[in-house]
Amino acid sequence: MKLIRSSLVLAGAASLFVVTACDRAGGAKVEPAAPVAATVNGTPISQHTVDLFAERGASTGRPDTPESRATLIDQLTLQLVLAQEAIKKGLDKKPDVAQQIETIKQSVLANAYVEDFVKSNPVTDEAIKAEYDRIKATITGTEYKARHILVAKEAEAKDIIAKLKKDPGAFAKLAMERSTDAGSKANGGDLGWFDLSKMVPEFGAALSKLEKGAFTAEPVKTQYGYHVILLEDSKPIEAPPIDEVKPQLTQQLQQQNVKKQVDALKAAAKIEIAGNADPQPAH
Repeated sequence: MKLIRSSLVLAGAASLFVVTACDRAGGAKVEPAAPVAATVNGTPISQHTVDLFAERGASTGRPDTPESRATLIDQLTLQLVLAQEAIKKGLDKKPDVAQQIETIKQSVLANAYVEDFVKSNPVTDEAIKAEYDRIKATITGTEYKARHILVAKEAEAKDIIAKLKKDPGAFAKLAMERSTDAGSKANGGDLGWFDLSKMVPEFGAALSKLEKGAFTAEPVKTQYGYHVILLEDSKPIEAPPIDEVKPQLTQQLQQQNVKKQVDALKAAAKIEIAGNADPQPAH
């Protein structure tokens, strides 16, 4: 069952911190409203800031450990040191730097809006069920459970077929002894359940003609060599249980809802593209 996999666009921790650092480093000291993880020349880095970046890092696969948090705090303090020095030199007043800061701020705000919209407009169970039923209705085809023995020479494949005709139950043993397919050899040539789109055309064509429990009477040549194929079972392709795909469906519907909202906001906005704007990147 194919589901669209996508994720909400979230502001990067570094971008968010650039705005925070520049806001704090440039003026009076801000009294922390929460526990402080570190201070740089009297300017605090809140524990909440560290927690936020650690959580977002964990959501992308980075482990949230005491060691990773210590590294994060070190990075944040160094970044704030550099930001403070940049402000002392007046670099935040340079037009190109000021524009970058404003663009990053807009990015953070835009993503904050998206996060708030998703939180304020949760996907209902009814919507998930309707989407599940819609996708389920489109699923057709057959799944196959098969084994194969792959060899380099046609003569060897024919020899294996001859042995199987004498002892059909020897397929797994022969696969373990003679197959060159490292991925299935140890399991007696077992390929598990799959649909034909996962196999090269010659393999799929030969498999689809077999009766349950039968093996190919002739070697099947593909780009990988010569196959002897055994069809163990087949069944109609079924959708996985709704609970198994609910997180994916929720994310998919969230994306659809966000896109509709963004498209509506864009359509309602007065957007004017300057006539001399060059859409092509500079060379």
